[in-house]
Amino acid sequence: MTVRYTKDHEYVSVEGDVATVGITDYAQSQLGDVVHVELPTVGRTLVKGEEAAVVESVKAASEVFAPVSGTVTAVNGELEDMPATVNEDPAGRGWFMQLELSDPAELDGLMTEADYAAYVASIS
Repeated sequence: MTVRYTKDHEYVSVEGDVATVGITDYAQSQLGDVVHVELPTVGRTLVKGEEAAVVESVKAASEVFAPVSGTVTAVNGELEDMPATVNEDPAGRGWFMQLELSDPAELDGLMTEADYAAYVASIS
């Protein structure tokens, strides 16, 4: 499994050609209590950097951008009824969508876990 991160605090966890996307623990902690998540539709084709979802918290609404290009193959419907799952387990049960990668080479432009940790430390 490969995990990569964006400067917008999304993660993409890749196994085979399936990429699971969500927001990082840092992002959920900055947002505060998540009260609503708007997910893309299954079958939608996303381009890297395009708005893919919206997460609303008691503080603000924030866009979630596609860290890689691909076709949405699944969304986490549990978040519609239990949006707080994003706060409780952002890198686990709080995932937003799964994509079938259209260009795996895009992963090379994203940060590793160590790079992301250093990035967060630099902005905290």
